Amino acid sequence: MPPAPGLLPSFSTACSSPSPLLYSKDKKPRSFHAAPNPTSLSRRVYALLILSAFFLAAGLGGIAFTAASLRRPPRTVTVFRCGRAEDSLRTYRSKVLGEEGLTARPKILGFVGVQTGFSSQDRRAALRNTWFPASTEGLLSLEQSTGLAFRFVIGRTKDSKKMADLKKEEENYHDFMFIDIEEEYAKLPYKTLAFFKAAFKLFDAEFYVKADDDIYLRPDRAHRRTYIGCMKKGPIITNPKLKWFESSGHLLGNEYFLHAYGPIYALSAEVVASLAEARNDSLRMFDNEDVTIGSWMLAMNVNHEDNRAICDPKCTPNSIAIWDLPRCSGLCNPVDRMKELHNISMCSQSPTLPSEEDI
Repeated sequence: MPPAPGLLPSFSTACSSPSPLLYSKDKKPRSFHAAPNPTSLSRRVYALLILSAFFLAAGLGGIAFTAASLRRPPRTVTVFRCGRAEDSLRTYRSKVLGEEGLTARPKILGFVGVQTGFSSQDRRAALRNTWFPASTEGLLSLEQSTGLAFRFVIGRTKDSKKMADLKKEEENYHDFMFIDIEEEYAKLPYKTLAFFKAAFKLFDAEFYVKADDDIYLRPDRAHRRTYIGCMKKGPIITNPKLKWFESSGHLLGNEYFLHAYGPIYALSAEVVASLAEARNDSLRMFDNEDVTIGSWMLAMNVNHEDNRAICDPKCTPNSIAIWDLPRCSGLCNPVDRMKELHNISMCSQSPTLPSEEDI
């Protein structure tokens, strides 16, 4: 049966457009591209090889750098501490300035610890404006010229604001020795013992000086002694309503033994070494710090040397420390008096005493 008309394909001699593909969505004719130029292909391959080599080299370099960093030991930062005691100046020089080779226990002629408290910012400011160096360079220069290292000595407190204020001050001056003791006036004998223990561990000195922050000192005139101070005796205060009351007075009798006034005295290295080795609970503590130290000196059989040059009430050619004895235990109104004394040429500008070898 012949096919129905229109169902058979018609053939024409004319060129007709190709029929669209059934799966084409855009109904556009398929395009055909010529084969790529061999020269262009080679250039592309060459460029890709160069880029691959570059990234490979960068990756290998990063791996090598990381491996070297892991093998390199980190820079050691030394914090100069004894238990919870710390010398802030050497810690600053090591940690912040990056100085290396600092001695853990430097050998010096003497270490002077100026005892201070959290309420004594004005006193410390007055000292820094007069005889106490106000910069790290000044502290180091004084140590090199006299052989004496100076630090403010302070304990700790549970008051976070006071500790924060102290931290800011330390960051400005770096002139503190922090010791492991609760800062409290009633615990002065304990603070003094903690100071000598820490000072001995942190400094190899021939003598150690305990000084208060309300005296005017001539650091260039200090000399080595065994137990040197302004020696005194006196009646024991047994009335609890009076200042300097001694609750253990019944152990002492009617009069104190010979001992140095508390504002400033010095102990030789041998004496401080014995204190550093002693257990805290093996030493008797009296209410008054100067009496406590004096009792230890009796037990150690040391030489007592009375030197009035460290308790002069006014500046003289021979004075080492000036304070208002006996009216005050230190300078009366120390912030103002410190500046007054520093403006007197006899106090601040008179020459240093000649050494014993030059006499």
